Amino acid sequence: MKTLLNLIWLVFAGFWLALGYVVAGIICCILIVTIPFGIASFRIASYVLWPFGRTVVDKPTAGAWSTIGNVIWVVVAGVWLAIGHVVTAIPLFISIIGIPMGIANLKLIPVSLLPLGKEIVTTDRAFAAYGR
Repeated sequence: MKTLLNLIWLVFAGFWLALGYVVAGIICCILIVTIPFGIASFRIASYVLWPFGRTVVDKPTAGAWSTIGNVIWVVVAGVWLAIGHVVTAIPLFISIIGIPMGIANLKLIPVSLLPLGKEIVTTDRAFAAYGR
């Protein structure tokens, strides 16, 4: 079931959203100071391509630098990526088969806003909630 959901997700939303994260990562890597943001953006891009069967949890070792970096990220790219998730979720909710993908899209908004200090882990549940 996870594979089927991931394939449908890849066609209807995953590729385009991952492309947005890759563009944000390239822009961040051009500037030397924002390379950690670029690395985080590439990590999220891989998660956005194939989200079902994986989840995002807080890193226990994340500290104040992650918080400061997340504030900068929200201003630079996080808001735009979150808007991309909302805009992509709306048409998915219109069709019955797209509802699980729309829900998954909305669950990706917290990690798109605050990517630093997070870790992507595998899970057995197809619809794993953020942070659980």
